[in-house]
Amino acid sequence: MRLRKRAERSDLALSLADEVDGERKGPALVVGLGNPGIEYQFTPHNAGFLAIDRLAEQGGVTVNNRRCRALTATTRIAGREVVLAKPETFMNLSGISVQALVKEFDADATRDLIVIYDEIALRLGSLRIRERGSAGGHNGVKSVSGALGSEEWLRIRIGVAPPGDEAAESARRGRKDYVLTPMRKAQLVILDEVLDRTAKAVEMVLAQGAKPAMNEFNRRENGGEPEGIGE
Repeated sequence: MRLRKRAERSDLALSLADEVDGERKGPALVVGLGNPGIEYQFTPHNAGFLAIDRLAEQGGVTVNNRRCRALTATTRIAGREVVLAKPETFMNLSGISVQALVKEFDADATRDLIVIYDEIALRLGSLRIRERGSAGGHNGVKSVSGALGSEEWLRIRIGVAPPGDEAAESARRGRKDYVLTPMRKAQLVILDEVLDRTAKAVEMVLAQGAKPAMNEFNRRENGGEPEGIGE
């Protein structure tokens, strides 16, 4: 698996396509949350960064341009110009970078922004797409919503909780230690597959809009039933 090898080496339902009603739009912003530094690279809290790396890999680009206090790259996904970004502000100040990116590209956060991050309330191996929502104890999300002045922005949450009710509850109680501890090889194997699904989810959001993507990916993760917007 790619991650294991790397570790061992070290109305939102509107389509986000290039044109809507004949009007050409600016780039979409796809931002992954995480912490800079090699010591955090393969921790659960950096699932968002790893998702951006996967999108960049698939697009044949490298996320190494510094802009708006983030590492960025420009690619095309589903026919749309997309700016990939990994804020360098550290997780708890992610909103500073996201706000600057939205301003820099004259983006509408409710229409042009996708934020990807880890979610300890979901099991490792799962993902959820939401159009809006509270931070749920995630300081990076709290920072983004605070900087934007709104919780109305699309997010893709990557589950990082360990299997088993007792282990998952223990991880939630010790959230800080758990999300900042490097993942084991077996966990990286599972996450590797989820990152591919996350990339497909981003592509579907950009091509068809949020609701079709939610129906496809949230249904798959929820025993065949689509997840409601407010979950």
